[in-house]
Amino acid sequence: QAPFVESGGGLVQSGGSLRLSCVPSEGKGLSFFVMAWYRQDPGNEPEVVASVTSHGNAYYKDFVKGRFTISRDNAKNTVYLQMDNLKPEDTAVYFCNEVPHRAWGQGTQVTVAS
Repeated sequence: QAPFVESGGGLVQSGGSLRLSCVPSEGKGLSFFVMAWYRQDPGNEPEVVASVTSHGNAYYKDFVKGRFTISRDNAKNTVYLQMDNLKPEDTAVYFCNEVPHRAWGQGTQVTVAS
């Protein structure tokens, strides 16, 4: 069983916004782990786009800085990715996972139309 379940993807126009959510599938607490959002293009391995420590310190890849915001609510065992000003090149399957990652879930598809 995949350890995390992602939701919130969809089809949006360029410049639009989406908010992704991630919860553990087994009710495991997230508070002690570095969590990240990854994305995968067809034919490539998933890559980190943003990560957040247990204390809320965030790291972003340059291509999402200023547009994406990662956050976590340890009390709700949930990690979020707020994606604003989306671009067609952000189209991908998005996954959440620990750093380093465990098994992959199904992810959530984000499609940005130009």
